[in-house]
Amino acid sequence: MSVWFITGASRGFGAELVREAVARGNQVVATARRPDDIPDQQGVLRLALDVTDEAQARAAVDAAVQEFGRIDVVVNNAGRGLLGAVEEASDEAARAVFDTNVFGVLNVQRAVLPVLRRQRSGHVMQISSVGGFTTGPGWGIYGATKFALEGLSEALYAELKPLGISVTIVEPGFFRTDFLDGSSLHRADDEIADYAETAGAMREIATERNHAQPGDPVKAAAAIVALTEAADPPLRIQLGADSVGRVEAKLDHVRSELEQWRKVSVSTDHDDA
Repeated sequence: MSVWFITGASRGFGAELVREAVARGNQVVATARRPDDIPDQQGVLRLALDVTDEAQARAAVDAAVQEFGRIDVVVNNAGRGLLGAVEEASDEAARAVFDTNVFGVLNVQRAVLPVLRRQRSGHVMQISSVGGFTTGPGWGIYGATKFALEGLSEALYAELKPLGISVTIVEPGFFRTDFLDGSSLHRADDEIADYAETAGAMREIATERNHAQPGDPVKAAAAIVALTEAADPPLRIQLGADSVGRVEAKLDHVRSELEQWRKVSVSTDHDDA
């Protein structure tokens, strides 16, 4: 039995992870801005946590340890979306997404990692997105936050592995949650006509795909929980055939471009290097 600490647990992946973890006999600390929105069930400690509030993150971790004595799995799931061309995003909107998706994760990490280091054990699950590996029109700011999350998580993986702590980056594609609803996905207010065929088209696609996405969040939750039971969990895992396809396409593109421009790349070294 493990003790889970999950942010953004009131809906979507977070809610499914709470259910799956409890079903497998684990104890769960489920956090959300409005903890009353989290289903009340045995084995679940519901706590208020706005991840942008570092003091609240520390208080939630302290309460979790006081209740269960330890934390084994940390799931940084709380997130905020923004759809719009990069130029269309206001400073306020862009900073709000970074505050939740990047600085919010850092707040939780600073609060919980001392616990995991003392234990010399644990698993940090970073809920990223395929957009954290390859992004496109309309998703620039959101993707930038997930790229940042993946960058810090790669370093965290190397820093924590010698201490017996695992880090896994989860890259879901489109899953049938409420992420594309207005309650989760914010849209840039300033729509620029020149981007109608790129970011504008993506707005239409997001509307059409809402609640018709190919990914099953119940299956995703089962896969994520199973990863914490693996002897050698991966640094990265893609969830959904669409995520796998997009990652493969980017790897192919990067390899092709690398080979095309290799001579230019290596020509910039000192002659004695």
